[in-house]
Amino acid sequence: MSSILTNNSAMVALQTLKSINGDLSKTQAMISTGKEVGSARDNSAVWAISKVMESDVKGFKAISESLSLGSSSVAVARNGAETVTDLLTDMKEKIVAAQGENVDRTKLQDDVNALTDQIASVVGAAQFNGLNMLQGTDAVNVLSSLDRSNDGTVTSANISVARQDLSTDAGVFGTGADLSANVTAADGANSLAGAAGNQFSNAGNTMTIALAATTAAASNTYNLQVAGETVTFTSLATGNTATSIADGITAALNAAGIEGVSATAATGTITLTSLSKFDDVEVNFSTTDATATTNVNGGGAGAAGVGFTGETIDARASTLTFSTTAGVAEGDGYRASIGGVNYDYVAGPGETFEDVARGLKTVIDGAGVANISTNVKQDADTGAWVLQIDNDSATDLALLDSGAAGGTATGGLVGLDNLDVTTDEGVAAALANIETYIDTTIDAAAEFGSSQGRIDTQSEFISNLTDSLKSGIGALVDADMEEASARLQALQVQQQLGVQSLSIANQAPQTILSLFR
Repeated sequence: MSSILTNNSAMVALQTLKSINGDLSKTQAMISTGKEVGSARDNSAVWAISKVMESDVKGFKAISESLSLGSSSVAVARNGAETVTDLLTDMKEKIVAAQGENVDRTKLQDDVNALTDQIASVVGAAQFNGLNMLQGTDAVNVLSSLDRSNDGTVTSANISVARQDLSTDAGVFGTGADLSANVTAADGANSLAGAAGNQFSNAGNTMTIALAATTAAASNTYNLQVAGETVTFTSLATGNTATSIADGITAALNAAGIEGVSATAATGTITLTSLSKFDDVEVNFSTTDATATTNVNGGGAGAAGVGFTGETIDARASTLTFSTTAGVAEGDGYRASIGGVNYDYVAGPGETFEDVARGLKTVIDGAGVANISTNVKQDADTGAWVLQIDNDSATDLALLDSGAAGGTATGGLVGLDNLDVTTDEGVAAALANIETYIDTTIDAAAEFGSSQGRIDTQSEFISNLTDSLKSGIGALVDADMEEASARLQALQVQQQLGVQSLSIANQAPQTILSLFR
């Protein structure tokens, strides 16, 4: 049936043309913007995901800038630490040269002072954007990542870079918890326990060897080994007594001229005295006399004819022995009081009792106390770190120890500005301490190098991750331009056909007019 009121063909053609025009408009938008999903209307789920990822990309760009800043800051600190190491190596050359007696130590001291000033200048100038990682102890956090969990929660992550304090600051002794139990002062083998009035002097430590009376009918050989050197005494054929044997051994020992060790005899007793400052002296005794017995320092009689081995005369120096079980926290301070004067070292982060012992040594040496010398060693039996303090003056001095938490850390190069190579004692102390300083700066440079490597690796990862995120976003929202181009051409043809179809449908009522002609 034909009707001039309702043209179904035209309505169908019109709807088809509208659909084609809509698809054409969308395709043209895709081509002009390059995006298949340009707004939430296009695909709300994909659009939401892409926007979250785009925000992460912008965040990672800021992180990349933070890592670049952090890497630059650490690089400056590393270069500073390496430069200080080189300067300390040059200083060591001057200190070694000062060991000779026919050199101008005054000029060498001037060189040492100049190098010290240069080190201070390097440490002070090693900053980037106002951040100096060669001073202070607070760690520096470098923003390194944004971590998004499954529930959408976002947390930041940091790379913590420890400062390496290469200043000469003395630090501040704390007023916190008492740490005195972690250190024990002793004079040779005698505990001082930090009590007031305990003294240490230049008196040597002794060992007493008592011989039992003997009337051997034949001559016997008595061997006494002291500090690795053996002296031998042969008794008479008859009529020997403990006194005569002790006198003979003593005479032979003194005739040997063992450096730093002397012997006296009295009624069958031999007393050995050692003035060695820092080294224990080992003593061994053997004999062919089957009837002779000995005891050492009243320690009980040995078996006849056996003697003893492995006995020692303690070094002359008094000691501060540090705990093998307690730990060291940042701000823990330990004090050696010598003759009423306090010498403090306050630990920085990550330090051990070895660092504390060596730190106290540099502080005491740097003070230039007359007739006081120091040494650091590790006890071979217990593993404890020991600071030896020797008093070479004729005046006894009180030695006290203490410790307290809550202080401000001492600089890693404390005492460097007080090195003295104009005296024999100063040269010896400087040679020992320069090794500690060099080790400190080498460790600092190595720590910075490790941190910089980690930051650079993270920076590269963030760069690659950002590229991956951008590719992922593109896969979600970008238009396939080849497909869009082909679709555009197809839709343009469909549009032309739709217009033609609509035109034909609109002409259909015109045929009805012919029926009325």
